[in-house]
Amino acid sequence: MRRGGGQLTHRDGQAVPVAPTRTLADVYRTAGSSPLEQQVAAAVGGSAGALRAIGSMPARCRRPAVVLAALHDLALSGRAPALAAACSAADGHAAAAAAVDTLVRQADEVAAVAGRRRPQALDAVRCAVLYPAVAEAAHRTGATSVGLVDVGSAAGLDTQLDRVGTRYDAATVLGDPRSPVQLSASVVGGVPVPARAVPEVVARTSVGPDPVDVTDPDDVRWLRACVPPDRPERTAALDAAIALVAGAPPRLVRGDVLDRLADAVRGVPAGALPVVTTTWALSRLPVARRPGFLRLLAEAAADRTVAWVSVEGVGVAPSVPTLGDRPASGHSIVGLTVADRSGTRAEVLGRCWSRGRTLSWLVRAEPPTTVSLPGTTARTDAPGYPR
Repeated sequence: MRRGGGQLTHRDGQAVPVAPTRTLADVYRTAGSSPLEQQVAAAVGGSAGALRAIGSMPARCRRPAVVLAALHDLALSGRAPALAAACSAADGHAAAAAAVDTLVRQADEVAAVAGRRRPQALDAVRCAVLYPAVAEAAHRTGATSVGLVDVGSAAGLDTQLDRVGTRYDAATVLGDPRSPVQLSASVVGGVPVPARAVPEVVARTSVGPDPVDVTDPDDVRWLRACVPPDRPERTAALDAAIALVAGAPPRLVRGDVLDRLADAVRGVPAGALPVVTTTWALSRLPVARRPGFLRLLAEAAADRTVAWVSVEGVGVAPSVPTLGDRPASGHSIVGLTVADRSGTRAEVLGRCWSRGRTLSWLVRAEPPTTVSLPGTTARTDAPGYPR
């Protein structure tokens, strides 16, 4: 029995409405992150032939973000010339018709691209949060050089944090003021971001199951394919970020994060502080596997100090205090965990919003007490912390 478009099920003798399942057509009719993409997606959602082509693909390949990027990739590679011409002209109607035709005629090619790729966003703004946190890690440990080991960011852009310039309101400018990638971040809460420089970066490593190589033309084309054709300002920012990474490309360590992290840390030269960075990467790990990340850091610290700078949702990073904040509260916590032979210390450096565009900073008056694993120190009484 149906009511208001939904179905009714029964629980303990009571009728309970169940929301109707969205069809593939419904999903596409409301997809797209730009006007042109929205026109293309709506046309796909209204085409029986296009929907049949998508429905024949493996389930993991059917998401609009993947299919739209795969279509764009074919256009950029010259394999869908009509779609390429429409995208270049930012003609939504022509692009919609060409996209449907490409899906119907070249379904196997679209599926092949969608099957081996996942959407990637190369957004440098995370470096605005990471830079002062990495500088703080080096300051706390007395390090004069660092090796950056980034987990999960597209193309290892986070390993370039010292080569990006960031203005924190009008008060502080950190990083490289001559960099082609310039960022801005708002600071709230009354505590300024410390004007402290990141020391020399002697190693850059990116760890993940599907790292993007900016020296590979196919990988670079895929990054561009993930940007809507009618967003030229985003394409320009992407090209600047790609050029920046290509100037000092990180070592790519491919594989499961927990399997490869130890190897990546060992690759940091002796005498430099390994600083592992995660920006919303642990949320992609099952909850049961996240404590293993902390254990790996402790094991890596058997013969050297290791730091971990985490920018994760509330409660996602093991051992990092939550300050009483609720999960899914709309902001993330910037944590610093330092592991050495004496134990592991975890604390909060601040909060951030909008993927790092707004930052609330904290500088602690004194370091936390060291304890041994599996416990960690979690102080939340820092003076001046915005509550």
